Amino acid sequence: MPSKLRRQIAWQAALLMYRREETEYYHAKMKAARRVVKGWVKPADLPSNAEIRDEIQSFARTLEGADRDQQLREMRMAALHLMQRVEAFHPRLIGSVLTGHIRRGSDVDIHLFANQLTAVTGLLDFHGMDYEVERKRIRKADQTRLYQHVHVRDRFSFELTVYPLRDRLIVPKSSITGKAIERATLPQYRQFLAAAYPDADLEAEVQEAEMAVDRYQVFRSLLLPLETVDQSPVYHPEGDALYHSLQVFDLAVDRLPYDEEFLLAALLHDVGKAIDQYDHVTAGLEALEGLITPRTTWLIENHMLAHQVRDRSIGFRARKRLEASEDFDDLMLLNECDRLGRRQGVQTSDADDALAYIRDLDQS
Repeated sequence: MPSKLRRQIAWQAALLMYRREETEYYHAKMKAARRVVKGWVKPADLPSNAEIRDEIQSFARTLEGADRDQQLREMRMAALHLMQRVEAFHPRLIGSVLTGHIRRGSDVDIHLFANQLTAVTGLLDFHGMDYEVERKRIRKADQTRLYQHVHVRDRFSFELTVYPLRDRLIVPKSSITGKAIERATLPQYRQFLAAAYPDADLEAEVQEAEMAVDRYQVFRSLLLPLETVDQSPVYHPEGDALYHSLQVFDLAVDRLPYDEEFLLAALLHDVGKAIDQYDHVTAGLEALEGLITPRTTWLIENHMLAHQVRDRSIGFRARKRLEASEDFDDLMLLNECDRLGRRQGVQTSDADDALAYIRDLDQS
């Protein structure tokens, strides 16, 4: 039975990884050992990666509850949908979605095999998918190897690792168990899902996964047209509506960096201007219906009235109605960002970076 010290280190390491303060088992283990023991730790008291993984799952079950099972099912169907799209590249599903060890913010990890990375990205372009390519050089056992990752942003985050076609029959080892990594080809994965969910109509659920809206793609499609929306130089000397929105977002991040709902309101408050400049608030909220929370909706709905509160031109009853909301202070903070986000020549985040920031908050 593991010693008490070993269990304490495993718990601390799992907490670090669950909170995503550390992403590697080794670094989490070492940091946890330093927290628990101020001096030297015997190797026998260091937990295995598998023990840490089990503790991470304990956190996930406790903190995420029953939603975790539904999340796992939806991620598995989304994985099947993507694997079918990239079938030409011999996909292998690996990692937590296959084993069931997911936690909030987990990726769907898939290995692909192609001699040219552009063949993979070209197919993703054909399907209109949003992605980013990352290349990493890793040195192991006196050998340096280039790893090519494609991070796909969709309803869930996917990490596609692209290997040369000749590596298709090589089975890598797991950093957790030290044994051959658990992975599934597309036919094997279909069989796995049929056994895991015997009552499921896989074809229908995959179609549902395909039809599921990635709200961040919708946000992007509403934001980008703002670049062509010119504004009155009297009120907006900074220029187009997208530049203004990104300034407001950056200011909001400075104020409330972890408030996803507030940041979305800051970024999306003017998206209606590309739809109907005469009533941009109503137009924007109609386009965003079902994709944002009631709090974000309220902030956007009332952001123009906040200007009247600021200059004291609003009626008594209207002001009292706004002040009755528990989000009134945040509305006025949004107004402050809105007023200050009108400077010329300042550097801002771009739309994709802003959306990626909020997506990361959403997933973590």
